[in-house]
Amino acid sequence: MFLSTENYPQAHRILGIVNATGHLMLTSDAIDAFESMDQLFDEVKEKMKERAEEKGADGIVNIRFNTNVANVQVAPRFLVLTGYGTMIQRVKA
Repeated sequence: MFLSTENYPQAHRILGIVNATGHLMLTSDAIDAFESMDQLFDEVKEKMKERAEEKGADGIVNIRFNTNVANVQVAPRFLVLTGYGTMIQRVKA
């Protein structure tokens, strides 16, 4: 399984779109710990890989990520990361 932010240059079949979301709650004593976003990237990439493998994909291309910080008045801050891309299957010539 491979992941790429670019398109795949060789013959392939598109299987559809895959997405995944991860979140992390920041407690009041770690409210500015935005470096925690790094662990969310790994989590989201793994979820995307698992979902794509279930569909028989060889890889995911054109991957994009969207980050968000959700501020809730009665609760701590949440870091939210969503990833999405196109699942492909290689075609042998």
